[in-house]
Amino acid sequence: MIKEFKEFLLKTNAFALAIGIIIGGAIGKVVSSIVADLLMPVVGLVLPGGAWREFQIPLVTDATGKVTSAVNVGSFMGVVVDFVIIGFVVFLITSRLMKPAPAPPGPPTKTCGECLEAIPAAARRCRACASPA
Repeated sequence: MIKEFKEFLLKTNAFALAIGIIIGGAIGKVVSSIVADLLMPVVGLVLPGGAWREFQIPLVTDATGKVTSAVNVGSFMGVVVDFVIIGFVVFLITSRLMKPAPAPPGPPTKTCGECLEAIPAAARRCRACASPA
């Protein structure tokens, strides 16, 4: 049974997927720390008022004037800003680490001796000047 489980992990790439999820979680923590500890203090300086994440639209207040129910607009906007910044940082990291696969080489060609046109290597006549290749 253990042998079958090991074969399952190797055949379905479940092991590689698990490693990817673990590494992704760790990178997520690093990026979240970058956003929370390095970028958001700067964003807080730029935006008017330092406590913009606590902005609420009161819906219900009690007799003493204390808000008992409110729409937390600041909290929502903070999460959206975090998401945009985290997404951008992840984009930057992955675009630098993941290089596109090289384009496959084109068909082999040779140069015509008369007109210097590139023609397929198997051609017997040049398509441009009709001279024998």
